[in-house]
Amino acid sequence: MAVIYQAAYRRASSLFCRLHSTYVRKMRYLNELKEDDSFCRQAQTSGTFSLFHNLSPFLQKAGRKYLVPQLSATEMKRILEKFRETEQWIEKSVLIGCSDEHIPHFALDLGWDDSSSIHVGITLGALEKSVIESELEGSFTDIRKALFVVDEKDSPLLASAQALLQWHDSHQYCSKTGQPTHKNVAGSKRVCHASGIIYYPQMSPVVITLVSDGSRCLLARQPSFPPGMYTALSGFCDLGETVEEALRREVAEEVGLEVESFRYSASQHWPFPSSCLMIACHALVRAQQTEISMSSLELEAARWFGLEEIMEVLKRDHESSKQEDGSFLPWFPPKQAIAHHLIQEWVKQQTS
Repeated sequence: MAVIYQAAYRRASSLFCRLHSTYVRKMRYLNELKEDDSFCRQAQTSGTFSLFHNLSPFLQKAGRKYLVPQLSATEMKRILEKFRETEQWIEKSVLIGCSDEHIPHFALDLGWDDSSSIHVGITLGALEKSVIESELEGSFTDIRKALFVVDEKDSPLLASAQALLQWHDSHQYCSKTGQPTHKNVAGSKRVCHASGIIYYPQMSPVVITLVSDGSRCLLARQPSFPPGMYTALSGFCDLGETVEEALRREVAEEVGLEVESFRYSASQHWPFPSSCLMIACHALVRAQQTEISMSSLELEAARWFGLEEIMEVLKRDHESSKQEDGSFLPWFPPKQAIAHHLIQEWVKQQTS
């Protein structure tokens, strides 16, 4: 009877594979990896790995391009043996995706000390970092730089990997009992065995809004921004707020304007300051009520930009905006940022 059942199960599984799309099969495979520790542990032996050190991703430069190398499980084993480390390091990795062919992809921070903090001792950490960089002919690069120098398809992967590693770093102890929490093999959750509480990675919702009066758009900058950079208004959603309420409040607080209408554009995960879901919107204010009343508590500058100036600024980047006297002309976030997407959408709407 058992043999008959197994055969029927295999036929059903085969039919499932034929009937469902590549995407559906991929998502269900990833979910199984997250839910089944044994299955995920087995997958680690055939997966690929992206390396981090102190939350900085490992990159290799090829000409003018920066690549995110994916090391095979065999290569990881060789590196760990060379550094006289055990394969238990692999257990510290987190699942961040898989290929259409169901080759799982993991991220591993080689500075992770799960017993205390993600950062190991300074001497050991520095030695590991330099040796790995020399061995693999690359460098561990600050995430704020890495996201903007790698290929566009690699940026979301780096952002989600770094965010998940950072989340594990900040959730090593239970907020109720103070006891250590333990991650599952995939890294999709942490459990406090003393209380039974399960912690899941979370994102903070942030509304980012490009305000327009119909013919101009409003952009601003904070004191912490790189010199000359202007971007759309943004702010965290308060507890209990809807996206609509947060958008209207942020615009009122920061520039003293009342939103008449708005529309959703897109969303993006952003790892700064700590894993945010950027909800991008366009907002319209009345053309008769456009006088900016800027809050100096949050902003350094805010002003209206016309279409012609916007198109001119889009041609610049941080380096080309610097003047001989050391000052900076306005420039916008790079194309990987959703603020850039909002500005491009506004230009398209104005010129269509």
